Amino acid sequence: MTTAINNSAAATTQGAANNADINSGLNSLASNYQTFLTLLTTQLKNQDPLSPLDTNQFTQQLTQMTGVEQQLLSNQLLQQLVTANQSSGLSDAVGLIGKTATASSGSGTLTSGQVSWPYTLSSPAASGTVSVLNSGGTVVWTGPLSALNAGANTFTWNGKDTNGTQEANGSTFTIKITATDTSGQPVKVTGGLSGQVTAAQQVNGVTMVTINGVQVPLSTVTGVSNTTTGS
Repeated sequence: MTTAINNSAAATTQGAANNADINSGLNSLASNYQTFLTLLTTQLKNQDPLSPLDTNQFTQQLTQMTGVEQQLLSNQLLQQLVTANQSSGLSDAVGLIGKTATASSGSGTLTSGQVSWPYTLSSPAASGTVSVLNSGGTVVWTGPLSALNAGANTFTWNGKDTNGTQEANGSTFTIKITATDTSGQPVKVTGGLSGQVTAAQQVNGVTMVTINGVQVPLSTVTGVSNTTTGS
């Protein structure tokens, strides 16, 4: 049986790197500002009373420095908001641990040279084929399906097409899976998975949960229920 499967993935962030860049910019600005004031004070002390310095240039430079400072502070505030939002997402994900969750599929976005899709096989497969299609529906890569166990599985693609050319990060793709059993009969393949949530963590700024041993973005979770246990 052939089934088209997608997977949605959130955009990655680089919070630590952004904070480092902002702090570096603020430190550099403070150093330059102090140097500027020292030079200005020295020039004012040694100016010719009969030909005083033109203060327009100094005023313009002060205005420019103030503008840069405001931009850096705005970036810092934005990064703090992003970090707070990520922390909130992780708290939500931790609350799912121990519960039964269902994750659906959406378009897979190539991030850092790879993208993954969860899928479920109704029964063990003897062989299978997976094809990766771009946003235009053109097959860019085809290969054997390696995970053939019944239940939840995941397929990860390295972003390289049939010719070995690396596709661009940010591009979206879908996959199509065909699987058969030992008798050559088709095995049902469905996108997404359902099972108990066992872990939650941040991966490159994306909140991920682990369902049946398969790690998927929190944003793909479409349903949650209390896990029932036998008496």
